[in-house]
Amino acid sequence: MSASPTTHIAQSTPDDIVIRGKSLCHELLGQMTFTQMMCFQVLGRVPAPSQVAVVDACLLALMEHGLTPSVLAARLVYSSAPEALQAAVSAGLLGVGSRFVGTVEGCAALLDRMVAGEDPVRIVEEHRASKRSVPGFGHPLHKPDDPRTPRLFELARERGVAGPHVAAIETLSAAVDRALGKHLTINATGAVAACLRDVGVPAEIMRGFALVARCAGLVGHIHEEQQHPVMTTIWEAAEEAVPYGGVAAQHPKGENR
Repeated sequence: MSASPTTHIAQSTPDDIVIRGKSLCHELLGQMTFTQMMCFQVLGRVPAPSQVAVVDACLLALMEHGLTPSVLAARLVYSSAPEALQAAVSAGLLGVGSRFVGTVEGCAALLDRMVAGEDPVRIVEEHRASKRSVPGFGHPLHKPDDPRTPRLFELARERGVAGPHVAAIETLSAAVDRALGKHLTINATGAVAACLRDVGVPAEIMRGFALVARCAGLVGHIHEEQQHPVMTTIWEAAEEAVPYGGVAAQHPKGENR
């Protein structure tokens, strides 16, 4: 017979809340920053100060990207249902996928393969053969390089956090460039994937860190929508930019319209 299921995260008592063996009221509140607590909650350990600094930088790098699809979704839902801020944030978070922000997960998985000994050339060829982009590379605006990437790597190195995964993505970058015959930037999600893996964040939960960062950004956009609404303007611009191209309606002669 299998053991009864348990949780190792938290329990509540009449006079306290215990999270991973620590008292929320007496050992955590006032003692940990939000980033420290997030790592403790997710990973089960308190990160070193150098690791906290790198995680903070990664969260900042992913928080804001302008009027992206996820932001537009959040603003649109909020303009339709202003009584449900949580619905608007949820709509925006649904857009954190394989093209925006969520690529941290896919890139981290590739870096794990390289750290385990796989040839980066094989990884690049695999993606080219299936006509898939290598996650963590390329950007429609930031060319030749994403300005966030070297700064994140610099911070990771300054704090002694950069390790095999940062080295792996730089090696993968060289393999990507050779295969394409031109330079393709390591974008912010690629840099974040490498830095967070060297902090010890597993690939399979890394998108969760991206979600936390993006959630804060979406709340900021919704607050701006409350103060300075723009969604009606965007909606009208979309209707003008994408006119009806179907067959015109036919009306009988003499019919009032």
